Amino acid sequence: MLRHIFSNLSGKKEFLTFEDRKLLELFVKDTDGFIKEFVIPNKYLFIDEFNYAPKGGKLLKYIIDTQETKIFISGSSSVDLSIQAVKYLTGRIFIFTLHQFDWEEISKKITFEEYSLYGGYPRVVLSKTAEEKQLVVKNIYNTYFLREVKDILGLTDDYKLSQMIKGLALQIGNLVEYQEVGNISELSFRTVKSYANFLEKTFICRFVKPFFKNKRVEIVKNPKVYFFDTGLRNYIVEDFRKLDSREDKGALLENAFAMELIKHDVKFNFWRSKKQAEVDFIVSRGNRRYQGYEIKYKIGDKDKDSISLRSFRHQYPRIPVRMLDYALLNKELKTIL
Repeated sequence: MLRHIFSNLSGKKEFLTFEDRKLLELFVKDTDGFIKEFVIPNKYLFIDEFNYAPKGGKLLKYIIDTQETKIFISGSSSVDLSIQAVKYLTGRIFIFTLHQFDWEEISKKITFEEYSLYGGYPRVVLSKTAEEKQLVVKNIYNTYFLREVKDILGLTDDYKLSQMIKGLALQIGNLVEYQEVGNISELSFRTVKSYANFLEKTFICRFVKPFFKNKRVEIVKNPKVYFFDTGLRNYIVEDFRKLDSREDKGALLENAFAMELIKHDVKFNFWRSKKQAEVDFIVSRGNRRYQGYEIKYKIGDKDKDSISLRSFRHQYPRIPVRMLDYALLNKELKTIL
């Protein structure tokens, strides 16, 4: 993506990467020399893997405040990139998050079932066989642990975190039971909460808060969990079976829908009463307008007039709720969003 943007810009430009240790050393130890050689001569400067630069944000702030060159920075390590750069550049920076492919981008290449099973990582989508797709997802997950977990979190006993992630993967579409996750992973409640925050910042899990107006009768604290990529989630639970043979097919489709909302930067919650009536998604349409969605693998007659829907409609008569099954998601997801 960066190379594409770079190639379409006119004017003098340079593309660097801080995987080049000599360039990184020049930037850190001789910033003025770096400015003289790479910043001043160029209208545009691209720096990939900026997260490798210690105190990179402070140095970049100095460059931006003294030079007119437009600078693009990127990094595969989202947490480190934000620590090293973003927090020092308030008011001086535009931030773009490049997610995996969404369904619209790849709907002509694969089926929605494949998308639900293997997710949207580009290298996975481009793989030709199921075996290759699974191997690529495995490598992505292992790389995550090597780079994000060990290098940034500094966690040596990563087994407990992997158990926590697996516990969350088994809970998709459900209220997060922190105590249960703690028991599975042998982590304290406080540590589980801390790691959950880390998983969200590294684009592994999204923790969705409930929609409520009446604290007496509605859930107000416990979040639900979804994974940013269903392929990664399915690798974690070791299950790539087709939808019709899975016990978790409803939850998996629910996660696939959440995945699309996340990639389109749509704000959403879920609704649940203390009597366990529930609507899967309450999507914000702006200006205090909302749309509810219930996700099912197949919609039965009982689903259309369930206790949950009646309860929600009584509580929120002005919020419409639409039921979506696999067939509708496959055909209409692009128009729904």
